[in-house]
Amino acid sequence: MTTVTTAAEALSTVEERDVDCVVSDYDMPGMTGLELLEAVRERDENLPFVLFTGKGSEEIASEAIAAGVTGYLQKKSGREQYTLLANQIRNAVGQYRAETELRQSEQRYERTLTGLHETTRDLMRAGTKHEIYRALVETAGDILDVPIVATYRFEPTTAALEHVASTPGTADTLDPDRTYEQGDGHVWETFSGGELSYVPDVSTGPAPADDRRRQSEVLVPLGSHGLLVTGSEVRDGFDETMIELIQILAANTEAALDRAEREQLLREHDRRLTRKNEELTRLDHTNELVRDITQGIAQATTRAEIETTVCERLAASDRYLAAWLAPHREPWNPSAWAGIDETYADQIRADGTDAPEVDLVTAALDQEHVRVVANVLDEPTWDPRRTTALTHGFQTVLAVPLTGRERRYGAVVVHATAADAVTERERDVLGELGEVIGHAIRSAERTRAMVTDERIEIELDCGDDHLLFNRLRSALGRPIQLEGIFQRTSGLRTCFVRVPADLPPEESDPLADEFTAIDDVSIVSAGEDSTLLDVTVTATPFLETLVEYDTQLVNAATTDSRTTVTLVLPSQIDTRSLVEAVQAGYPDTELTARREHRTETAPDHRPQQVTEHLTEKQLEALHSAHYSGFFEWPRESTGENLAETLDISPPTFHYHLRAAQRKIVDRVLDDRPRR
Repeated sequence: MTTVTTAAEALSTVEERDVDCVVSDYDMPGMTGLELLEAVRERDENLPFVLFTGKGSEEIASEAIAAGVTGYLQKKSGREQYTLLANQIRNAVGQYRAETELRQSEQRYERTLTGLHETTRDLMRAGTKHEIYRALVETAGDILDVPIVATYRFEPTTAALEHVASTPGTADTLDPDRTYEQGDGHVWETFSGGELSYVPDVSTGPAPADDRRRQSEVLVPLGSHGLLVTGSEVRDGFDETMIELIQILAANTEAALDRAEREQLLREHDRRLTRKNEELTRLDHTNELVRDITQGIAQATTRAEIETTVCERLAASDRYLAAWLAPHREPWNPSAWAGIDETYADQIRADGTDAPEVDLVTAALDQEHVRVVANVLDEPTWDPRRTTALTHGFQTVLAVPLTGRERRYGAVVVHATAADAVTERERDVLGELGEVIGHAIRSAERTRAMVTDERIEIELDCGDDHLLFNRLRSALGRPIQLEGIFQRTSGLRTCFVRVPADLPPEESDPLADEFTAIDDVSIVSAGEDSTLLDVTVTATPFLETLVEYDTQLVNAATTDSRTTVTLVLPSQIDTRSLVEAVQAGYPDTELTARREHRTETAPDHRPQQVTEHLTEKQLEALHSAHYSGFFEWPRESTGENLAETLDISPPTFHYHLRAAQRKIVDRVLDDRPRR
C-alpha cells in the first residue's frame, strides 16, 4: 500500500508503479476526487477507483457513478466504515485482477492464434513432409510452449508409426528408434481411432509414457499421415484452451501434409510422364532404326553382308556409338564392326576368353536375352576397358543375341555414349531385332547352300546308350540299318529301319511301350533275310540338333554296341560346332570322317527345285514309298502297309503318291507343274 497526499502524486504513482486500486477523497487541494478519477481513467479505464469522502451528497454520488467510479463510500464515525472500505477494495481488486487475467489470456490466445496462422503459411510453403513435421515440432515447442513434443509418421510398407522429429528436450529422453506397430498400446489405438486423446495422468492412464518426464499428454492423429504426441511435466498440464490450440495446429499440419502428398504425387506423375515421353521418343528412334536395319538385311545376300549392314546402321544412328559382331564360337574375334577401329578389335582378340566382352556375349547367348552393362566405369570386371571407354566415349555396353530356329549365330555388341542409356522396352525391341537378324542369317545360309550345292559329309561313331539307334539295337538284340527318315505333317518322324532275319511281331510290338521317344512300331515287310520296320518317333535331342544345324541324316548302322551315323550338312555350317552340339547330348561320340563334295546338278533339277511344288501330304507319301522299298521289284512294301503307317486309307495314300509322281515327271520332262 502506498499513501500520497496530493492528486498529482497519485497520478505519478499510477503511471510508475503497478497499482491494483486507488482510494481517494473528494475534496483535495488542486483537484477533486472526480477530476482525479477522470485522469486515472484516461490512463487505465479498468483500474478500480474507490471514492471515500466525508463530503457526501446525492449529486456527488451521481457524478461519481456516471464517471465510472468502482466504489463510493461516505466517511462516518466508527470502525465499521473501514471494514466496509476494506471489503469494497478487496472485491474491486479481485474483480480487476480476474478481468485483467482474462484479458491477458485472451490477448495471449489471440497472439498464439496469430502465430499459428503464420506457422500455417510456413507449413503450406514447406517442400517435403519431413520439413512439415519439423515445423510442427518447433511450433508446438516455441509458440505453444509445450515442453515435450514428438511426431510419428505412418509407414505403409511396415504398417508402423516411425519417429520423425522431436523437440530438443524430448529427444534427450525419447528413443528416436522407437516404432509403434499395429495394436501397440495407447499410441496406436489413438492413431487408428482417429480421435484426439487427453491423458491427465499417464501413471494411471491406459499406457505408461515412454518419456519419464511426461506426466500428462495429448495425442492427436494427423489423419492417415501419423501422430502428434505432446506432453507436460505436471499432471493435468493441459487446459481446454491449450488442447484446442494443439488440435488447431494438428489440423493445419494435416492439411499441409495432404497438400505435400498431393504435390509429391503430381511431381511423381510429371516425372513418370516425362520419363514415358523420353522412353517413347527413344523407342520411336529405335523402331525406326530397326526398320532401317530390317530393310538393309533383307537386301543382303550373304552372311557377311548382313553382319556389315547391321553394324554400320547401328553405329550411324544417333542412339549408339559403335557396334561389332561377336561370332558364336569365337566371340573374342570380331567378324564385322563399325564405329570402332582395328585397334579396339585387336584388343579383344588379344584378351581372348579373358575379355569382358566375351562374358557379356556368353551370358546373352546362354540366356537368349539382351544383357547390358549400365556403366563400364563402375564395373570392376570392365577395368581393362576403362581407358578405352574414356578414349572412345562410351559407358553403356549391351549384347544382343542372334538366334534363329534354335541356332546361335553370335551377338551384336553395341556401345552407347551415356550411362544406363538403354530402357527395358528398348532391350525388348533390340532382342526382337536379334531374332530377325538370326533368321536372316539362317535364310542367307540356306539360300547359299541351295545355290552352290556344296556339301560336307561327316561320319560320327557313337557308343552312347541314350542314342535311339543304340537303344533299338539293344532292345531287338540285332544290328539295325536305317533305310531312311522323314518328318510327318503331324510333327512326328518316321524311320524305316531294317534288321536281319525274320522278326516276329511280338518282339517289335512292345517297343512303343518301352521307349518314350517311340510313338509306334509296325512291320512294313518281312522276308527270309531281313525285316523292314516303320518306327515312328517323337523329337529326340539328336534329331533336334540336326534340324537346328540344317543337317540331313542319310545313314545309320549299328555294330555291336555302337552306331555309325552319316550326316550331310551345308558347307557354311561349322563342322566343329555341330559335332560339339551332338557331343553335348551324347558324350561318347567321335568324328571319324569328313568329306567335302560338290554336286554338279542343273539348277532347275536340284532336289529342292524338283519337289518344291509337292504338297506336304504328297511329299510324305513319296518319302514313305521311297524308304520302304515300294519302288523296288519285287516290292518290299504295299500301299496298304504304308497307308497304315501314315494313318490314312489306301486310296488316299495312292492318290497322294500318284500326284507326287506326276508332278515330278512333269517338272523333269517339260517343267509344266500341275496341281
